Amino acid sequence: MKKRIFAIFMVMAMTLSMTALLSGCGGSDDKDAEGEKAAESKGTIRLATTTSTKDSGLLDVLLPEFEKASGYKVDVASVGSGEAMTMGENGEADVLLVHSPAAEKEYVDGGHADETGRLDVMYNDFVVVGPEADPAKVAAASEDAVAAFKAIADKKSTFISRADESGTHKKELSIWEKAEIKPSGDWYVEAAAGMGDVITMTDEKLGYTLADRATWLNVGGETELKILCEKDPSGTLNNQYGVICVNPDKNENMNHDGAKAFQEWIVSEETQKLIGEYGVEEYGQQLFVPNAK
Repeated sequence: MKKRIFAIFMVMAMTLSMTALLSGCGGSDDKDAEGEKAAESKGTIRLATTTSTKDSGLLDVLLPEFEKASGYKVDVASVGSGEAMTMGENGEADVLLVHSPAAEKEYVDGGHADETGRLDVMYNDFVVVGPEADPAKVAAASEDAVAAFKAIADKKSTFISRADESGTHKKELSIWEKAEIKPSGDWYVEAAAGMGDVITMTDEKLGYTLADRATWLNVGGETELKILCEKDPSGTLNNQYGVICVNPDKNENMNHDGAKAFQEWIVSEETQKLIGEYGVEEYGQQLFVPNAK
């Protein structure tokens, strides 16, 4: 009899333990669900950014960290800097991460930003890449971007242009202007495409192009192209990025609080450290140099 009572007691104890355990698991699930619901309740911000932040892989590192820290979700439109700013003007984006400083100044001066305006985030540089055979002898002008562009035009070697109003495209046009050349003809190919696609196309056509270093390091290794001109001491190849919150008066659907959260987060000390570390382990060098003030 005593054995039966003891057995019944043990079964009841085990049942209570299992119930408590399952209840605890359910509580954890409930907490996870509540956390996800809280994150969702903050809503989504629309980030319009240049293709180089995506093609370089930087966004894949930054955005999950921002979403986890802030509770906001991020909907990314990866386009040229010019198109990103047009989206901002039209109220189709809440925050911009772009790299066309002169155009960004015009954007802010035009009243399209909020009261903070534009903030520096990071920089890298541009490189002129081309085939190892280098038919235009661009390597002879290894640190002179204007001379490199003149050599390509003189030889009428194939040049692939972004032709998409991106920051890279505007930089390219500024170099042609300094070289006093208006590129045209069969040798000058207007791709109207993102940086990664342009690098691939340049490789296929054994041509030349201007690329931001970050995307080049991420994509260029899959091609037969080489860097032929870089580190121009004149600063011609400098590539500065900025973050801008769009004027919240653009329309009633603007998520200005989320935009401010992103702007403040990306210039924070912790995120700047994350940006500075990106690429070092894989490529042996920084893809971006943080310089938020």
